[in-house]
Amino acid sequence: MNEELLTVPEVLAELRVSRSTWFYWRQTGKGPRVIKLPNGQLRVRRSALGRWLGELEQDAA
Repeated sequence: MNEELLTVPEVLAELRVSRSTWFYWRQTGKGPRVIKLPNGQLRVRRSALGRWLGELEQDAA
């Protein structure tokens, strides 16, 4: 498996959200799935981020 793993700063830049928003989403279970490395750092699979964003899509009302 050769899938891109994004760092938290990369995800924050892509989504244009603050670090505090990201960790609020994590605390409340509303963020994308992450991989926790043995050193405690988090990574997000590119596919997991795309899937999560797709789940947030809504039709215009």
